[in-house]
Amino acid sequence: MPEIFAHRGLHVLERENTLAAFRAAKELGIDGVELDVRRSADGVLVIHHDPSIDGDIIAHSASTSLPSYVPTLREALEELDGVKVNVEIKNIQDPREPTYDESGDFARAVLAELDEGPWDRAGIISSFDLATLEDLRAADPKVRLGWLLWTQDLDEAAKLAHEREFDALHPHFSRVDVGTVRRARERHLEVNVWTVNQPADITSMVEIGVNCIMSDDPATAMQLAL
Repeated sequence: MPEIFAHRGLHVLERENTLAAFRAAKELGIDGVELDVRRSADGVLVIHHDPSIDGDIIAHSASTSLPSYVPTLREALEELDGVKVNVEIKNIQDPREPTYDESGDFARAVLAELDEGPWDRAGIISSFDLATLEDLRAADPKVRLGWLLWTQDLDEAAKLAHEREFDALHPHFSRVDVGTVRRARERHLEVNVWTVNQPADITSMVEIGVNCIMSDDPATAMQLAL
């Protein structure tokens, strides 16, 4: 049976990526929660998916100027103590992203915060950015790492992930079939899929044997995964 992670918390009830959403997911009895971390202009690690809030770019804003519903990574970890957390580092070279840290400082700051906070190391750090994951692996040979994938060839990605000593592939579920899972397993990689919301898709992912399903409807996913 795959693990079920609440994507950005239980945001069918609460605002996504907030302490309330994380608390509700934990109360549901979820295996884990996926959340998104960014870095403010004053170096504080905060939880938010999009690069800006009401037109203000997070990376250019002081943490004290952000809305009160935006938690810090430390606050999120404390709220989620006792469940696994998939920490997605939002650092990627993309026209939709106003900033990119190529130094590795952002990634290492996240790792340091996780080491200091109540984070279960059975959790995982994920990113779409290969360089970010490489920086993390260089900094910590044991931290669990998952490579988020969208358009890449999954077999080639599995080969590269194995060479880089990552732990998992995180592809969009629509790209995954039983062969994908088998070939990943041959390279000692987990397959953790996002974002699976429709019952038929959830059932399909359970049947082909993925390790983890990230869903916006984790209650339904939990029922169908039994």
